[in-house]
Amino acid sequence: MYTSAVEDYLKAVWMLQQGESPVSTSRIAERLGLTAAAVTAMVKRLAEQRLLRHEPYHGVRLTAAGELAALRIIRRHRVLELFLAETLGYEWDRVHEEAERLEHAASDELIERLARLLGEPARDPHGSSIPSAAGEVDRVEYPALAELEVGMESEVVEVRIEDPEQLRYLGSLNLRPGAAVRVVGKAPAEGPISLAVNGASATIAHALAEGILVTSEVAGDLRSRPA
Repeated sequence: MYTSAVEDYLKAVWMLQQGESPVSTSRIAERLGLTAAAVTAMVKRLAEQRLLRHEPYHGVRLTAAGELAALRIIRRHRVLELFLAETLGYEWDRVHEEAERLEHAASDELIERLARLLGEPARDPHGSSIPSAAGEVDRVEYPALAELEVGMESEVVEVRIEDPEQLRYLGSLNLRPGAAVRVVGKAPAEGPISLAVNGASATIAHALAEGILVTSEVAGDLRSRPA
């Protein structure tokens, strides 16, 4: 068992490692809202516990033990999110903060009971992979919606956006996991992207489209077909 602070650090490093490795201490400080000095001190402590490797002036990487501990707390968080959404009726823009408050207090037994109740789910309300109790997790790299060309269609797999207001906006457009999407138009210079979401017209910022992952095999180039 680790303290809540240690679990928060390990989870933050794992999440950041999905986009960069090694992870800089400045990025960890930014994600956790802490000072660089506080992060440096904790990084040294975690390195002494062999939960991560610290390369001065380069960054940190989780060790095998550190990754297993990180996936354990991520499993807790995502199972709790799904329970809040599916069983208690929370909207997907509210489950993250609630799960943050509950994840450190929940026992492994409670999480496993909830997982069984939910049918051993593979993904949370945002489409993020739920690690198994053994620490296995889907490592498939999916392209971002922003990468699709005009005319291509695909299906939303995961929404990697945490801001509640942005999630509410995407929810109002039905841009959730499982939604069928087709790129209708793309403004230049990373401008707004026009979409057909389950057949309905929608427009989102390029930055939002970068946080929406879609199936890697698109259904085809539809530029020759009527919009």
